[in-house]
Amino acid sequence: MSLAYEVAAVHAGRPDPAALVGEFRRAHVLLPTINDTLISTELDGIRWLYAFTDEDTLSRFALSRGSEPGTEWRYVTASGARVLDVLIPACEGPTGVALDAGSEQGALFPPMAGIVPDSAAVDISMGDIPDVAHKGDE
Repeated sequence: MSLAYEVAAVHAGRPDPAALVGEFRRAHVLLPTINDTLISTELDGIRWLYAFTDEDTLSRFALSRGSEPGTEWRYVTASGARVLDVLIPACEGPTGVALDAGSEQGALFPPMAGIVPDSAAVDISMGDIPDVAHKGDE
């Protein structure tokens, strides 16, 4: 399948967590930056890195955050596997990924075992995961 298909399945109430994480790991995502720092938000003690599946989704996010149309947002591209296996463990404190934040097809990859390496995982029940896919910085 594809990452878009697996995210849509989650939103349709047919989640396959292993397939979703697998597709994210195989996908390449855009990580927006400001001054060479990855853009993220913190909510309830968890840092959420913003990641986007394409430039259009990133542009819509930028517009929703007050950017002028045509403003260029800088980003780096990385595989989902590299984000989960290398970047997340290098971050200080619990860190997850907010994929396509602000879109109707957003998804969260929380810092849990099976998603991130055990060294970066925290014990969180799914009911405690905040819905940042539709929120900006607060």
